[in-house]
Amino acid sequence: MPLDATAKPYHTDDARYEAVRTRDRAADGRFWVGVHTTGVYCRPHCASRTPLRRNVRFYDSIEAARAAGLRACKRCRPDEQDRNATLAADAARTIEAALEAGEPAPSLADLAERAGLSRFHLHRVFKAATGLTPAAYAAAARARRMRDALPQAASVTHAIYDAGYSSNGRFYESGALGMTPSAFRAGGAGETIRFAVYASSLGPVLTAATTKGVCAIILGDDPDAMVHELQDRFPRATLDGADPAFEQLVGRVVAVIEHPGSNADLPLDVRGTAFQQRVWQALRAIPPGRTATYAEIATAVGAPEAVRAVANACGANPVAVAIPCHRVVRTDGGLGGYRWGIERKRALLARETA
Repeated sequence: MPLDATAKPYHTDDARYEAVRTRDRAADGRFWVGVHTTGVYCRPHCASRTPLRRNVRFYDSIEAARAAGLRACKRCRPDEQDRNATLAADAARTIEAALEAGEPAPSLADLAERAGLSRFHLHRVFKAATGLTPAAYAAAARARRMRDALPQAASVTHAIYDAGYSSNGRFYESGALGMTPSAFRAGGAGETIRFAVYASSLGPVLTAATTKGVCAIILGDDPDAMVHELQDRFPRATLDGADPAFEQLVGRVVAVIEHPGSNADLPLDVRGTAFQQRVWQALRAIPPGRTATYAEIATAVGAPEAVRAVANACGANPVAVAIPCHRVVRTDGGLGGYRWGIERKRALLARETA
């Protein structure tokens, strides 16, 4: 199962101990903490009192911690986390296998019976590990199969049924592609996307929009590279220059960048998984001048254990500033990463604070 990973580095013991000191949930699963004075191993974010640095050893796996003679902490239950991840991965493989065979996705009851858990328990374990419910995971898997199959399928209808949809109507109700299947099958051919690159105090900004709304806001240093990035996202769409109406929209985008605390209420046409959409909606709820941690966003979307998945969704945000992923910081108050450069993140936060 492709569980999400964060780009945060935990390669040195000093960085790992800092994650323990700040109870950084994003470090869970990246390493385990052995406290040799008590003989236990813990998750990095364990709520027990922070051990002294000299009493701590770090392990890359639960097996390594056990081999060192340590037992699982009864407070943070790292062994239960490992079991839950295994159960969630097995359920995800079962869903994928059913869709691969052209069968309907298994029900929650069927998955729970296979795992030997109650439906409620499996639902909770699966959502904590992946950030999605089993039903939402199956919907995302069907949509992915649909996207992969369309270019080679004999027809749109064949692709719809091969992906596991029970009818054409079910597929169209899902909104899985964000554009018509025929247009997607042709690599975006038939879609018209207007774009322009304007100067801002943070450097060049590329704005692109479909007829539905803004689909890309890209910050960077090289306008040519930014245009190539847009072309890679929509390889066969028609990319047009600005017209007067679009120039007004671009002006609103630049205004949001120069004054990120303003509420421009930009129309957006962003396409992502169900979990990404939930994260992006939570980001838009963070007030200007305020920040939230990755763990707080994970809790806000109902998946408190899915901190790494939240970080991944922030990194996948296609519209800088309009979806304010710059307002998400590390648990210790550090800025963390930013897709468009850490200095731009620092500048945006400084403007909002001012």
